[in-house]
Amino acid sequence: MNRYLILIFLLIVSAVHADEERASHAADVPEQPYAPGIESPGYIWNDLKGEELLALRAKGDVARGKDAFIVCEGCHGGRALGDEAGFYPRLVGQHASVIIKQLTDVREGRRDNPKMYPFASEHVITTQEVADIAAYLNSLPVPEAHGEGPGEGLAAGEELYRRDCRVCHKTDGMGDAEKFYPRLNGQHYRYMLRQALDIRDGVRRNANPDMVKAIEPYSDAQVEQVIDYLSRMPVKTGGPD
Repeated sequence: MNRYLILIFLLIVSAVHADEERASHAADVPEQPYAPGIESPGYIWNDLKGEELLALRAKGDVARGKDAFIVCEGCHGGRALGDEAGFYPRLVGQHASVIIKQLTDVREGRRDNPKMYPFASEHVITTQEVADIAAYLNSLPVPEAHGEGPGEGLAAGEELYRRDCRVCHKTDGMGDAEKFYPRLNGQHYRYMLRQALDIRDGVRRNANPDMVKAIEPYSDAQVEQVIDYLSRMPVKTGGPD
């Protein structure tokens, strides 16, 4: 056989094999399930049952959580600081209950995140490890430096925050671990802005209806103002929950 024909044959075989490998790999990637969210009648924001309840009842171990978190470091960073661009949240110092709720919502399909799901699915992280990771993240100190807003309209942002947000997220932005309200001080501006707009616009399906009701009337400018104010709150230090 002509050597050029042999070369063409080998290239074709190689291409077919590569396509088969890609298809096989794609088939191995778990697809995020779907569970009814805020768009569904009868939606309950935090119906304590199933894996969430099991993880909340489990005793989280910080050392085991540090080991289990390795699978998350590719996106959230080795120190769980996220990124200022707003694609990945800062997780350090977050309430363990909030981490558990959000992680189990992703696993069960109430919070849409198909990119995260393959790394956070039950095939990779057990229910006990969900509790362990939450305990580990809650134990980490929160550094002052983080992504802040442009510093415009802060007075208007403070007024909106005190009127509509303080009741849940508290004056200092520490939230409420028992009620699953996240800590917001020290979080990146662009991440909070993206989430607030998604919640206002009905994109985030595991949103708290009370928060949707509070910010639904906001213009884009008002959302930016209140998130800018939040991003500049003093970062409070403290121990685990």
